[in-house]
Amino acid sequence: MATLTAADAEAFERCMAVDGVAIFPADTVYGLACEPASKEGQRRLYALKRRRREQPAAVLFFAPSLALAALPELGPATRDALLALLPGPVTLLVTNPAARFPLACGLDTSVLGLRVPSLTRATAALGGVRRPVLQSSANLSGEPEARRLADVDSHVRSGADLVLDGGELPGVASTVVDLTDYEHAGRWTVVREGALPAAAVAARL
Repeated sequence: MATLTAADAEAFERCMAVDGVAIFPADTVYGLACEPASKEGQRRLYALKRRRREQPAAVLFFAPSLALAALPELGPATRDALLALLPGPVTLLVTNPAARFPLACGLDTSVLGLRVPSLTRATAALGGVRRPVLQSSANLSGEPEARRLADVDSHVRSGADLVLDGGELPGVASTVVDLTDYEHAGRWTVVREGALPAAAVAARL
């Protein structure tokens, strides 16, 4: 099993700091990451994926506390839902009244996709990363997600500035949960069922 080190986590942060693009292991599939405020990083990430620029990505944090600190506008019910579901293999769609992380939002800055992955023994070193990243899966758009580093298209691997190997991952994309109506109406919707079953989402909420 490939195990990431503290040096790997430091290299990941340095890569983000210089507008780089990194391939890294999440808790679901391999992802691509760049600095959320970097237009050049986002342009390169989307170009590697051959993804349309108007499509949204997500912002990923390596601890729920970092996500909560970065999004102070979240209401108490939404914050409770976030803590109930994260860390874990879910992407949460939350209201974004301050239009934070606009490069990750696509055409609608009022909604933000949010990820906090569960870390394993192999990826625990990433828990030392304090900065958020703009994140998308490391596959070409429309192609299957990458379970192993070898599954990442060679075009994507060669174009990335940093490649971190976390071994074989579960290989199922995150479950997408829409929480934009949760604060005021208590409503939530599973937009895409993935690694976390809808029944498990319901039990936690």
